[in-house]
Amino acid sequence: MEEKRTTLGDVMTLEPIVLDAQATIADAARAMRARNVGDVLVRRDGRLCGIVTDRDLVVRGLAQDPKQASSKTLGDICSRELAWLPPGAGIDEAIQLMGQKAIRRIPIVENHQPVGIVSIGDLAQARDRESALGRISAAAPQR
Repeated sequence: MEEKRTTLGDVMTLEPIVLDAQATIADAARAMRARNVGDVLVRRDGRLCGIVTDRDLVVRGLAQDPKQASSKTLGDICSRELAWLPPGAGIDEAIQLMGQKAIRRIPIVENHQPVGIVSIGDLAQARDRESALGRISAAAPQR
């Protein structure tokens, strides 16, 4: 029988990518590609200040002004209203927060430092691996 995972620490992806707010959108794209993920956390002055997703790179970075894309920084395009939770928080708490904020990823923070990240897919797998979203989330990524 599979052990029931009940806290975010049990289901989070460890060691999220964290880049400085002055890093370029190209830096973020390369980091996402190297780790096969769709997000990077953004820090300014040593503190977490935002998140950038692959969609943000396209919508806020490239599509807005393609000629200026190479000079845009993560600080320019990151989502700044960052919702986060500690590793001991429950899965239900994360699901509720995602619903309230209409977000798909939550940084997991301990002692003011990001230690992981949880996606809606992680939570779907933790709740019910056999649900449609659980199966899709568990599938190997396409390259």
